[in-house]
Amino acid sequence: MNGGGSGTIRDSYKTLAAWLENAPPDLLQARSRQAELFFRRMGVTFAVYGDEESNERLIPFDVVPRIIGADEWGGLEKGLKQRVTAINAFLKDIYGPQDCIRAGIVPADLILTNPHYRPEMQGRRPPGDVWCHIAGVDLVRTGEDGFYVLEDNVRTPSGVSYMLENREMMMRLFPDLFAEHAVRPVEIYTDMLLRSLQASAPSGAGEDPTIVVLTPGPFNSAYYEHSFLADKLGVELVEGGDLFVNDDTVYMRTTEGPKRVDVIYRRIDDDFIDPLTFMPNSAVGVPGLMSAYFAGRVTLANAVGTGVADDKAVYTYMPEIIRFFTGEDAILKNVPTWRCREPDALKEVLGKLDELVVKEVGGSGGYGMLVGPTSTKAEIEAFRAKLIADPDDFIAQPTLSLSTAPTLNGGDLSPRHVDLRPFVLSSPAGVRVAPGGLTRVALKEGSLVVNSSQGGGTKDTWVLDN
Repeated sequence: MNGGGSGTIRDSYKTLAAWLENAPPDLLQARSRQAELFFRRMGVTFAVYGDEESNERLIPFDVVPRIIGADEWGGLEKGLKQRVTAINAFLKDIYGPQDCIRAGIVPADLILTNPHYRPEMQGRRPPGDVWCHIAGVDLVRTGEDGFYVLEDNVRTPSGVSYMLENREMMMRLFPDLFAEHAVRPVEIYTDMLLRSLQASAPSGAGEDPTIVVLTPGPFNSAYYEHSFLADKLGVELVEGGDLFVNDDTVYMRTTEGPKRVDVIYRRIDDDFIDPLTFMPNSAVGVPGLMSAYFAGRVTLANAVGTGVADDKAVYTYMPEIIRFFTGEDAILKNVPTWRCREPDALKEVLGKLDELVVKEVGGSGGYGMLVGPTSTKAEIEAFRAKLIADPDDFIAQPTLSLSTAPTLNGGDLSPRHVDLRPFVLSSPAGVRVAPGGLTRVALKEGSLVVNSSQGGGTKDTWVLDN
């Protein structure tokens, strides 16, 4: 609750602090046990690949909310809209005239040799000219310096189901606490998403386009979220075998016969989406889907090829990208970052590996990274060898003095590091930000790794109306 370790309580937390002062000492623990029981009954889990103990885990949920004031959220919202607008313009450009490459804003090789660059999309324009329909932007706060962007998630960003389930759980367990706060409703996200997807339908889809959520199936780590979102949106959850393409049009198999599909909210990576265009051995894609896409007969959210903007090396150029495409300085700044592909930066990074966080440019989930201050000498030296062998594959960042949020540990409240993933929706109708986001918390004392696959938990995020 304090202002970056200053010992003072942030204004947004003062009502909560007073409520906690008067709460029975065992109340939070009792409500925490109730939350765990409810989540287990509802099956709110995620899968951990390679985990021999269990294929499904419950993400730890902390019952103390993370609270953001109205003014602070206003600045975040403005910065997020600016950033995602620039990302969409950047993707349109690199698959079009490539002005940003010719202007020297981004190195050509970083784009054209990027594993997520799809040459099949060169010269193509998705329906409505929107590339990134759903973005999850990871933010961290460092003391009193405000929020920084840690990374952009624009391929198939996950976590929104936990944001919504966390809010439902808190409203059930703490109605009295909600009554004392003017909290903006995050549950409007699914209505926002549905309207955004409808607005993104291709021309000729009619006033009531058919939307589906495409999942790789129940063995995917985020399958719970796929089924949750389909249910909340009121649309069909489909696997590749449920769809087929005829005459450059996508159809869904139903008991009443084929039904045309206009918008596919896909939770399948590019490589697997169409075995006729990408990986021929994909068993989860839809043969011929890309031909329908190229014909402008179906919208894919997100568009094929958006992964270039997911890349952590491209992330380092985002301030320049934002300035180039919007004419404005970035409202939300990047974390200072060394590009290991540059010899001088590599030399500096190798000289202080024990102080830095080093990440693979294509990594995710907290894997493939080195946290220098908490690593052994052997781990550092092993990572040094990887870095020297392939410097282009890594970036490095300082170990940030992240802000903390009060978290229930045992029977006591103690500070734990947190990040925030707000969700940003884009369509031809505009860019909107859900009023909240997924707060992830590092439950281990001193840990900076908040990923659920690495033992992190989540919190409900309250954005105040005043």
